[in-house]
Amino acid sequence: MNTLSAERLYALLPAIHRIRDEAQGGPLRALLALIAQELEAIEENVEQLYDDQFIETCAEWVAPYIGDLIGYRPLHGVVPRVASPRAEVANTIAYRRRKGTAAMLEQLARDVTGWPAHAVEFFERLATTQHMNHPRLHAPATAPVRSAARMARAHGPFDSVAHLPEMRSPERGAGRYAIPNVGLFLWRLTPFSSSDVPLTPDASDPSGRRLRFDPLGADRPLFRQPRPEPEITHLAEPADVPEPIPLREMAAAFRVAAGLGVGAGTELDYGPGRSLWLSRPNADPALPPVPIARADVCICDLRDAAGGWAGEATLDPGKIAIDPRLGRVLLGAAADASAPILGTHRYGFSIAIGGGEYARVPQGADLQVQRVARGGEPLQPHLDAVRAGGRVVVADGRRYAESPTIAVDGETAVGVGGRTVVLASDDGARPVMFATAPIVLDIGARGRLLIDGLTIAGAELRLASFADDEPRELVLRDCTLVPGRALNGDGSAVAPGAPSLVVEHPFARVTLERCIVGALRVHEDAELSIVESIVDAGAQDAVALEGIGADRPGATLTVSESTVVGKLRTRTMASASNTLFVAGLGQADAWPSPVRADRTQEGCVRFCYVPAGAVLPRRFTCVPDDAHPHARPQFASLRYGDAAYAQLRRATDAAIREGADDGGEIGAMHPLHAPQREANLRLRLAEYLRFGLRAGIFHAT
Repeated sequence: MNTLSAERLYALLPAIHRIRDEAQGGPLRALLALIAQELEAIEENVEQLYDDQFIETCAEWVAPYIGDLIGYRPLHGVVPRVASPRAEVANTIAYRRRKGTAAMLEQLARDVTGWPAHAVEFFERLATTQHMNHPRLHAPATAPVRSAARMARAHGPFDSVAHLPEMRSPERGAGRYAIPNVGLFLWRLTPFSSSDVPLTPDASDPSGRRLRFDPLGADRPLFRQPRPEPEITHLAEPADVPEPIPLREMAAAFRVAAGLGVGAGTELDYGPGRSLWLSRPNADPALPPVPIARADVCICDLRDAAGGWAGEATLDPGKIAIDPRLGRVLLGAAADASAPILGTHRYGFSIAIGGGEYARVPQGADLQVQRVARGGEPLQPHLDAVRAGGRVVVADGRRYAESPTIAVDGETAVGVGGRTVVLASDDGARPVMFATAPIVLDIGARGRLLIDGLTIAGAELRLASFADDEPRELVLRDCTLVPGRALNGDGSAVAPGAPSLVVEHPFARVTLERCIVGALRVHEDAELSIVESIVDAGAQDAVALEGIGADRPGATLTVSESTVVGKLRTRTMASASNTLFVAGLGQADAWPSPVRADRTQEGCVRFCYVPAGAVLPRRFTCVPDDAHPHARPQFASLRYGDAAYAQLRRATDAAIREGADDGGEIGAMHPLHAPQREANLRLRLAEYLRFGLRAGIFHAT
């Protein structure tokens, strides 16, 4: 607050000077105004000097100096909480007062990695004799084999089974059960939401009673939405981490909530605002759906059985059964199968790419013509209305079963640019388009089509050739073109290796940003750019990228921070960086190499994994090399739809996990900066572990 304003200074002058100053036009008032500005700056600086003594209020440039006074060591700024050291410097004293305790180590791991964490003191898991004056009833020496719930969590983060000691070191992720060992379990998968999506009927069930949460109709485990922990001293419990919901635990929680079980049970994951729930559309479309009461729902094992699903014959007629382990829903005989049922759930994945409800900003807001589609209505009328330039926004996560033609008018006169058409999902929506025929992209001369945030299944996108030689531009951003076009009930691809995108126009420019797509067929004279994406041909010996026609190379390729599964042939590899080329040749394969560029005198490949036999332009710091001749990526899963899809296992050689240009991992998961997160944690563990303790990092997911 300025105590010496210009008016106050002017009022302190004798009246005679104020009178004479007003008579002369106020030059003295103007001079005092300038002096007041300088005094205000000095006063503000003095106040800031006081604020700079405290980490909570200090200027940004002062935070490192305060950190240096207490011995703070900076970290990789890849996690928002440590991008600015202010919060961590503020917590340093509190951390040091709790040095070595499990609660403090757990909070530390959560802060510096950004992943949910759970700390375990492994001496509590040892089978030992107990003193009669200090019995530990929670740590019996024998395994509780009669408790299915406790045995199901054996060897995991919430293990309650006693173990014999082992001498291996925990630092390498091997040794656990020893007196000085501490384990930090990290959950690397994120529970992404899917809200108010109509359940997908099972194609093999004519009765309509069998349904699935997954909009693609595949079995997929439902993940838990972690509850917020009440305080820093609270050790994480199963309800506090994003793990697949265990069938038995959810069933036990239902029994306790209904007064039929004994004990506290577990966190009830069903209900609005929780991990999952079912609802029916409201009679008024403007109002939110009506949730189905917990009393009408039961938790059952719905695995495959002779003639259908288990529990189909024994389910109460008026009940609705849910199997969170498979993401299945079974309606009782008396339940109304004709009325639509909406499901809200969480599914696990590593990173926010492809179609999803994660926060994004839909493109094309500057376009004048805007159309909104919702409720599964036909998209073709909306697309026809904006072909001269505009945007169609899909406002919900419903199923859109059609094969539209997306047209963009070309240039109207010589030298005038073409039009721009945007088809985008709204922020927080995940619409799925099911096509029964190829989706035709009719882009006029110099036109531009942007598809943003959609999941497309059933058929490919096709950009045909045109008679002119004018360029066309196609941009796919945050989209999923389902690899294999669609999924069977068991999660396998319907058409493995089938192309998801076919571009026949030789003057096209195609860009994929943060997408998951199947195989690509792009004309050799076109240009293709792939950024932070997954291109999955379904198998390492299938074709991920080639041209149009037999034995033709694909488009000129620029790729970065991506994972390409399958063989690849391009005319020119203009640039490749931080990319995994996961390819191999079959026994009767006529291809000369798994990854090939016809023009090896142009372009550069840097910080990539390149399989043996690849023919590419000059390489820089690529793997394998002389120091790591046998390095190859090891994936947790390469089947689209799995929660750990395209995620590197810890067994992968460090030359790949830390081989990118910034020390991160190579491939589509590079933006997660997993090696830097773990390096942050190891740096802090060296500072906060008590003397004699050893800590290991374990990936729970």
